[in-house]
Amino acid sequence: MEYQYFKLENGLRIVHRKVSSKIAHLGVVISAGTRDELPEEHGIAHFIEHMIFKGTHKRSLFRILSRLDSVGADLNAFTAKEETTIYASFLNTYYERTIELFADILLNSTFPQKELEKEREVVIDEINSYKDSPSEQIVDDFEDQIFSGHSLGNNILGTPKNVRKFTREAIQRYIRENYIPSKMVFCSVGNINFERLVHIIEKYFAQMPPTHEIRIRKPFIHYQPVNKTLQRSIYQSHLMLGTATYGYPDPKRTALGLLNNLLGGPAMNSRLNLAVREKHGITYTIESQYTPYSDTGFFYIYMATDDINLAKATSLVHVELKKLRENKLTISQLQQVKRQFIGQLVLSFDSNLNDMLSMGKSLLVYDKVDSPAEVYSKVEEVTAEEIQEVANDVLNPDQLSSLIYLTKSKNGIHKN
Repeated sequence: MEYQYFKLENGLRIVHRKVSSKIAHLGVVISAGTRDELPEEHGIAHFIEHMIFKGTHKRSLFRILSRLDSVGADLNAFTAKEETTIYASFLNTYYERTIELFADILLNSTFPQKELEKEREVVIDEINSYKDSPSEQIVDDFEDQIFSGHSLGNNILGTPKNVRKFTREAIQRYIRENYIPSKMVFCSVGNINFERLVHIIEKYFAQMPPTHEIRIRKPFIHYQPVNKTLQRSIYQSHLMLGTATYGYPDPKRTALGLLNNLLGGPAMNSRLNLAVREKHGITYTIESQYTPYSDTGFFYIYMATDDINLAKATSLVHVELKKLRENKLTISQLQQVKRQFIGQLVLSFDSNLNDMLSMGKSLLVYDKVDSPAEVYSKVEEVTAEEIQEVANDVLNPDQLSSLIYLTKSKNGIHKN
């Protein structure tokens, strides 16, 4: 794969991969997310993601939504801890239409008061919907526990109290201080000449002034393991084990990616799935996840099971963690782990949409995009010794935090 790069004079970066497909994918990734919020702004990055589609100086809500819908395109957006992404998939002939719309909503949104009030209720409903899903709620609560006192621990949606207080002025301030060219990346996969793409983006975005970065991210440096048990009115117990760990710049990140995939990745032959679900049949869902951030990372194991099986399931998990700490992978095991991980990467690269989003994030973080061959090479370079070293670091029982949701009866007494 060949990636083409360009930087506008104001600092906005562009990365493009040309393909012969009739469908193009285009995104704007902005280095501004939940961790970039001030305490009173908690939830505002996600709220802005909703509000930028609600009206501009020249378009109503209906005209914004119809601009791409009317030509069969798909417009979407999402907010994460460290970035906000707006993206679209469309026929190649509509590149300029899409870029012009992106410019309109990013640079000219008016945040109408009527829409502001309406969207508050939509977001609050979204927040409340998570309360009905303990498997999602516990992840947010656990990340808040891991990154206690730091904005990385804040959930993305915010709180109803904060959402009700957001004003147009607060929204505009956050955008003014975070939506700046040096923190923005255009990523594209489609059948368009690169010079033509750059010309269109310059036409609509060169007007943005090269603003100096105002908000400097506060690093997370004080992780302390904490164990909590809470009672909830739920049918199953839910367990989280995890820790703060390596960020994007850390060379151990690839080894942890392999370790995570082996331990509790998406494949049905992950060690946790085989040991707890397949062998003993005492859980439906068990998995591990690793999410790197710019200066730290978040690793966790999640499991749901009946109360009566919680102690046994937890013990089985710790047995698997101990094996990885004490037993170095054999040559054949290491080859299998790499083969599986690379196979999953190949499948992800096969999606032009996924690749486009990955390109944008890579350029934002590393100021370059590794080719698939370079990614595979990094995976192949990982040794069994490195995986074991990472296991002893990340899976150290003395450094793991835990959060348990226990079921409770109607009278508030935990069921035995």
